Amino acid sequence: MNIYTKKQKWKFLLLVVAVVIGVLTFLVTNNLANKLSIEERKKVELWALGMRQLSALDYGGGDETFILEVIINNETVPVILTDKDGIIISSRNLDLNKENDKEYLSRQLEKMKKDNEPIEITLLDGNRNFIYYKESILLTRLYYFPFIQFSVISLFLLVSYFAFSVSRRAEQNQVWVGMAKETAHQLGTPTSSLMASLELLKLNNVDNNVVAELEKDVNRLEKITERFSKIGSAPKLEKQNIIDALINTINYIKARTSEKIKFNINFSENDEILVPFNYSLFEWVVENIFKNAIDSMKGSGNITINIDDRMQFLFIDIIDEGKGLAKSKYKTIFQPGYTTKHRGWGLGLSLSKRIIEMYHDGRIFVNHSEIDKGTNMRIVLKK
Repeated sequence: MNIYTKKQKWKFLLLVVAVVIGVLTFLVTNNLANKLSIEERKKVELWALGMRQLSALDYGGGDETFILEVIINNETVPVILTDKDGIIISSRNLDLNKENDKEYLSRQLEKMKKDNEPIEITLLDGNRNFIYYKESILLTRLYYFPFIQFSVISLFLLVSYFAFSVSRRAEQNQVWVGMAKETAHQLGTPTSSLMASLELLKLNNVDNNVVAELEKDVNRLEKITERFSKIGSAPKLEKQNIIDALINTINYIKARTSEKIKFNINFSENDEILVPFNYSLFEWVVENIFKNAIDSMKGSGNITINIDDRMQFLFIDIIDEGKGLAKSKYKTIFQPGYTTKHRGWGLGLSLSKRIIEMYHDGRIFVNHSEIDKGTNMRIVLKK
């Protein structure tokens, strides 16, 4: 199983756990809120009973001390007492600074009418009063608590993930740079020796064809060493003809692959499109894409290169007829270590992405792909 598949499964598992925790928290809190809501209604009903009993005092009934205690005991639930015509008689647990503001009390009464059914009080004199109420501040907070909790946890996870990603990216950059510099150093010594040996062969009149082929390989090693040495330091971008770089790379790959691979270009070799880029590193990117395309087509098929030259950007599409990609793999293929081959480290496309996006301020991505039909890789460069 690929390391990135494992990582995606862990992320999905953690997301499921977070959702389960959030749902359980919401259910428990909602259950508590419902129970508290029932208790608050009971408290209002008891308050209503106290008000009814208070009216009985005029008729010589009831325990005044107990009744007043019941009425005063409601310190949390906002209530408004009205007569049968809806005229406000009194209120409790609303804003003390606005208890004499009739407009404020009227607005609160309208809200209470929408929230809960009123509790009717039939007084001993036959008149009817109504008690309207709404949830207490405590109950309201309890309702919103799961959402606030979930928001805080989400924000914490988001910040943590961002910090972790930045830290991991910085660590990866250090690993990339260290590996590239060490590779360049290791290649440098044998390449220098080969260059010296090549000069000796020339002096000893060795077959020119042999020397020419060896010279090509030594130059190739020099170019590879130069490429690795530039990883980690900002390369120099020069405005030059990108058509030359594409044609040279196509010719290089052609000479080293099967004749069953056909390259189709929609531009002329004599065209000139000037773009600021690093010649050596850009060739490396195109080589990696070509090699992946050839592997995908199993050594047989067409590779088409299209160029769309616009005012500010240059679009380069490299289209193969390989096995294609699922949409879920469009980004994964650029991750270090991802590969579908039995051999290789899975670093080619990851390096290509770094070169285009970090060093050239461009973009490289899978523009389109279909299983068993092929893939369109797109490079976007600023002009």
